[in-house]
Amino acid sequence: MGKITQRLLAVLILAISTGLLVIFTNFHAIAVFDQSETLIQKSHPLPSTLAQWEDKTNSSDYFEQIKPTPVGYLIWSRFPVRVKVETPRGINQQQGEIWVKSVLQAIEEWDVYLPLQVVEQREIADITIVRKAPALQVEPNSKIPRARSALTTYELYTENNILSHRFTILLSPSQTGDYLKAAARHEIGHALGIWGHSSLPTDALYFSQVRNPPNISARDVNTLKRVYEQPTNLGWPISEKS
Repeated sequence: MGKITQRLLAVLILAISTGLLVIFTNFHAIAVFDQSETLIQKSHPLPSTLAQWEDKTNSSDYFEQIKPTPVGYLIWSRFPVRVKVETPRGINQQQGEIWVKSVLQAIEEWDVYLPLQVVEQREIADITIVRKAPALQVEPNSKIPRARSALTTYELYTENNILSHRFTILLSPSQTGDYLKAAARHEIGHALGIWGHSSLPTDALYFSQVRNPPNISARDVNTLKRVYEQPTNLGWPISEKS
């Protein structure tokens, strides 16, 4: 079996900036393989929660806005997806409990559609959520840095010769109340595979913050289901060329 010559890294950023502008930045993935290694891209069986999903509203989806990555769509194939919510730092216990409660509520909302499990150990987490301000974003053709209210990144790694991924979500301390829950809901949607944005403000993955944040919509779930019907390299072995 060929050995990967460099740890697989891929960082793509989907961020909500403060105010109403959302910044979407795509950094090229870095994945260096031995020439003897290949990746298999296939689809996985739908998780039961999505297989059983029925849209009684006959809503559409926004799948065309979802961007495949260099390794295909960001699909989880092992369930439940394990989520670690880091204990907030720099605030008192009561504020910290309120913050954690809001994030846990967003996790519970998505758990209806994909099985999620909150874990205590960060080292086993598939998704880690942290109360931390993302780095400032400099827009193209602008020298003025812009603050962001949330940031989602992922990295690739191998485990037992299987190509896997993990996510980190940063939620800015500036986010509180319903806006915190909305930001968590939005970013978790990205981490579950919706690697793009909706153009409708009634969807949780709408590209901008709104005055009255929406819940997870039928369109969000329809899009998630279509994502999970797509092929990916994730969850499949890295095999040796013959």
